[in-house]
Amino acid sequence: MKDFLAISVAAILGANLRFLLSRLAAREFGPIFPYGTLIINVLGSFIVGFFIIWTTERVLIDPRWRLLVVVGFCGSFTTFSGYAFETIAYLQQGQWALMLTNILSHNLLCLGGALAGMALARVL
Repeated sequence: MKDFLAISVAAILGANLRFLLSRLAAREFGPIFPYGTLIINVLGSFIVGFFIIWTTERVLIDPRWRLLVVVGFCGSFTTFSGYAFETIAYLQQGQWALMLTNILSHNLLCLGGALAGMALARVL
């Protein structure tokens, strides 16, 4: 039961941070391209990459922390469903350049974010 409570609390924090960052990105960069979704997914990929490596190779912590950070926080923070919807919306609107930009930027930057997080965890 404690695991469910910890995951739930972390999920609340992740969801609220996602909401705030999405609004901030829309205000700063405009609504034409889903920068908020991209920033959140890259940051979430970095966090997962960093945290998994850091807690399995560098420090010994209770494995339940992975549930809290990866499943709870990052599970509600990252927005793959938003990415998928926005990409299909571009396709349906015939906005091929934005669709391809969204696909390439999310895939390349999120993979890069995970790799950067993993690399950083190994040097700390």
